Amino acid sequence: MLRAIKIAGQATYASDGQHLDPCKQINFIFGTNGSGKTTISRVIADPAANPTCELSWANGRELERLVYNSDFVDNNFKSTVKGIFTLGEESAETLENIDKAKDTQHKLQEGLANLQNKLTGANGDGGVLGDLKKLRRAFEEMCWSIKGRHEAHFQEAFEGLRNSKARFCDRVLLEQEYNTSAAYGLDDLKTRAKSVFQKGLIHFSRIDVPSFSELIQLEEARILGKRVVGKEDVNVSALIERLGNSDWVKQGRTYLDQSGGTCPFCQQQLQNNLARDLNDYFDESFARDLTAIERLQSAYDSYSASLLKRLGEVAATEGSHLSVMNLESKIDRLAQRIQLNMQLIARKKSEPSAIVALASLADVAAEIVEQLKAANVQITGHNELVDNIAAERKRLIAEAWRYVLDENKADIERYLEDKAVLDRNVSSINTAIEVKKAQLASVTREIAALERSITSVEPTVTEINAILASFGFTSFRLATAGDLGSLYKLVRHDGSDALKTLSEGEKSFITFLYFYHLIRGSVSSSGMSADRVIVFDDPVSSLDSDVLFIVSTLIKRVLEDACAGNSLVKQVFVLTHNIYFHKEVTYDAKRQHGCRLHETFWIVRKQENVSLLAHYDHNPIKTSYELLWSQVRDADRTNITIQNTLRRILESYFKLLGNMDRDEIVAMFEGRDKQICASLFSWVNDGSHAVHDDLYISADGSVVERYLTVFKQIFEKTKHMGHYCMMMRTVPDASFGAPLAAEGASAAA
Repeated sequence: MLRAIKIAGQATYASDGQHLDPCKQINFIFGTNGSGKTTISRVIADPAANPTCELSWANGRELERLVYNSDFVDNNFKSTVKGIFTLGEESAETLENIDKAKDTQHKLQEGLANLQNKLTGANGDGGVLGDLKKLRRAFEEMCWSIKGRHEAHFQEAFEGLRNSKARFCDRVLLEQEYNTSAAYGLDDLKTRAKSVFQKGLIHFSRIDVPSFSELIQLEEARILGKRVVGKEDVNVSALIERLGNSDWVKQGRTYLDQSGGTCPFCQQQLQNNLARDLNDYFDESFARDLTAIERLQSAYDSYSASLLKRLGEVAATEGSHLSVMNLESKIDRLAQRIQLNMQLIARKKSEPSAIVALASLADVAAEIVEQLKAANVQITGHNELVDNIAAERKRLIAEAWRYVLDENKADIERYLEDKAVLDRNVSSINTAIEVKKAQLASVTREIAALERSITSVEPTVTEINAILASFGFTSFRLATAGDLGSLYKLVRHDGSDALKTLSEGEKSFITFLYFYHLIRGSVSSSGMSADRVIVFDDPVSSLDSDVLFIVSTLIKRVLEDACAGNSLVKQVFVLTHNIYFHKEVTYDAKRQHGCRLHETFWIVRKQENVSLLAHYDHNPIKTSYELLWSQVRDADRTNITIQNTLRRILESYFKLLGNMDRDEIVAMFEGRDKQICASLFSWVNDGSHAVHDDLYISADGSVVERYLTVFKQIFEKTKHMGHYCMMMRTVPDASFGAPLAAEGASAAA
């Protein structure tokens, strides 16, 4: 049977929907005309025509549905209608065979329901498939934790999956099945990911590694280790050699030309041959050595400046392939040694006779060259990566997934093992279901064949005509029609067509009787034994009280069949706006205060043109008088109709039961409250009880509250506060007077 119904996006139902949940064997739904009852019956009749709505079946087993509503009346009240086939009694043996086949059919259906329950559970989301869903959800959470751990460095590998647990999980399983990539460590993958997954990759120019050979060769210049002095065979040479002051004398020679014949050293008169002897001592060979020292100094300065400039430019180049800080440290060491060597060369120039050994640049030069060459190796690899970026990305993505699979190998294998077990169970149950379905189809065909052999439309004609006659409908009757006698038509006693001359009450009654007999039969010569859900939607419109009683009685028989559990009727929905009919059809002597286990009660209301369903644990409809009070109690009452509701309550209580004079009551008030009180008794003047007769009140909430206050004060001033509190479900204040007519009003309720 139906477990739940969702009504959404149809007629006056909102898109988010209303739910009839739970549905039991018997379901009573009360609502005024236009509140949305027929929409419910139409959804049950044809869910395919209402795609935004949904029917949920117990054990997933859909039953045949017979729906009596205005659509049924329009479709079947024609000159001829399909005959209703019922089983005859011509062959006791055939009937016995049908009963046996139906027993087998019910056992197969029970077995099928049990298998379906194992597969999906009683509520459709349990069973083995439910276990599969739980297993999958847990595995998805585990996979999602992988994304959280590695998303920062493997974004490209997870592209398109980061917003969906299901897609990420599917990718893990796909990689598990097909990934054959080599395994690499996480640090290696992270390092490569920084380059491969970098946005806007470009080629880098290789570093032009400078040569240190010129400077290193200058370090070994012979002139640095040579004592540069004058000729030894000159008169002054012996003294200079003995004193070792060749450099001092060389510097003093520049003052001879300015001394005016006086020795710049001893301040004595120069000897005639001293200048000649000094010039001879510092001969051409000495001058060449000085020139060599100067060239060495110039070359060393030029080479070193150019080298340091080039290295500075390299250090200023941005790129992850080069550790700039490390390189700059080496350049600083190199610059310090070059500075030292320049000082040593300057000393050699100023003191040619000194022997100078320059600091070696070879070790720091080797370190710099090695670092720059290593950077070039990285640059070459990077450029090759750029040239093959698509292939490199694909390879790295596969290798990243390989790492993920290896890291979570135990969890993945456990999931696959558990899933394989559940999949085998699902396959086994599905196979058993298919076998049961085939057996069920076979026995259903057998029942249909047996039914066709003894079915007839005549018994229905006889029964309907008997009911018509018993209620005084003697001017027309039902007769068979058609070439094979498989149709019905309505005729007068003279055989003429009676369809067009029937009253609304006659039309409603005959159509209901047709539907009632259809419940126990079929419009084809087979199918009388199919389980079914029955819906009655306002079946008593246009019927007088006598006919309403028989309709109520017939429907109660259907309800009894549904409760008994041994008939074709498995579930019934009764929808009505008629309070008297609702009272008749819902009467159950065994019901105490709440609902019985097999029934539900609902009210459908329309608020601001939107239909709303409310479920109750008791029968919410008592009498029309109590229904009026329930509207006053309801906090969600509509402001448009409240004044009319208050008028009708006051009329029912005071005029019919209280026998109090209207003017006497109005005189108890003063000012605006007196006007409001008078408007609430306005039936005396205009007799209006329509929904939209609120001539004295607007829909403003504050005004409504004032009317409710005056309404309460009417009961207070007339000493009927006990009745007010009883109907409003409140405790009376001890200061109020005793109720004068509470008992009489209670009887009206």
